[in-house]
Amino acid sequence: MKAILMAAGVGSRISRSVNKPKSTLEVDGVPLITRTIDMLISKGIEVAVVIGFEGGEVRKALKGRDVRFYENPFFRVTNSMASLWFAREFLGEDDLILANADVFWGEGIYDSLLADDNDVVMLADMSRASVGDYFFKVNDGLLVSYGKDLPIEDRDTEYVGIARLKRNVIPSFRKNLEELVEQERYDLWWENALYEYITEVPVHVRDVSDFFWAEIDYIDDYKRILEYIRTGNLSVKVKTEEI
Repeated sequence: MKAILMAAGVGSRISRSVNKPKSTLEVDGVPLITRTIDMLISKGIEVAVVIGFEGGEVRKALKGRDVRFYENPFFRVTNSMASLWFAREFLGEDDLILANADVFWGEGIYDSLLADDNDVVMLADMSRASVGDYFFKVNDGLLVSYGKDLPIEDRDTEYVGIARLKRNVIPSFRKNLEELVEQERYDLWWENALYEYITEVPVHVRDVSDFFWAEIDYIDDYKRILEYIRTGNLSVKVKTEEI
């Protein structure tokens, strides 16, 4: 199995509070991305990281680890769709985990991801269906619609930022990725290579609300991670108000 982590973005929403890649913020004395990569490597997974903004800081955080780096030099004017395109040669004949590098997740979520036997699975959290950042509408376990501005009545769950694809769907996924880039749709997320083709390849959604996770968009997200590390209290996972 392989894994690609997206770590190229500027993180404009948190940039008022920190001046380095948010994936390098320390969690219990260890950079977040280091913690994630160490977990994946310990499972025997071959890992690649796409860097851009302050890429040297990410390289420093991962020094001495067996990681393949790709670089998106256009990180200020593109989104993660372009970042994954720069790493497209890494899309081979192995099962693949795709994740945003600013997500805190543990072995419980990793185990849940691998326990799902569907060809394409994206992780989401039903406990954060009304308060969150990016939402899914799900029908019988399948992704139906998605978006930041999804109407409240259609929100079933919040997307976590992690997906797994089995090897048999990698060729079609890469084709979708390349097609979107050829259309110059650089402002999209890498997930759009799944979202926009759900009529061709069903996307299964797995609920991980029993586990703690957090995507660092704002400084408060980072503080919630630190609070969870300090207390082990799962309730800090849920945001009390929409930002």
